[in-house]
Amino acid sequence: MELVYKSDNNKSWIEDENGKQIALIEYPQIKPGLVNIVHTEVSPEMNGQGLAGKLTEYAAQELRKQGLKAELTCSYAIRWFSKHPEYNDVLNDPEAEAKKAAELAGPACGIQKK
Repeated sequence: MELVYKSDNNKSWIEDENGKQIALIEYPQIKPGLVNIVHTEVSPEMNGQGLAGKLTEYAAQELRKQGLKAELTCSYAIRWFSKHPEYNDVLNDPEAEAKKAAELAGPACGIQKK
């Protein structure tokens, strides 16, 4: 399956070869130069294929290219960034985000279970 990565102002997503959106990450701007990653979602039929991680990495690269910093509300994004310190430069406050990760319990938001 060929995947196509796309971005717009406040989100990034993955489409399959038919143009169907199969994963989404949303990051609205909360002030100039700062976004909040609020939601990550993967279509249930695509669950378990690592798409959320691939999309989060893509979004982090896009934010880096645009010179934007991120705060994290989405529990999936909090966990992902805690495991990928090479993207700490994208975070507005890496220490605060690491603290959030240490305090998380329960399933990640937006990750659909079969």
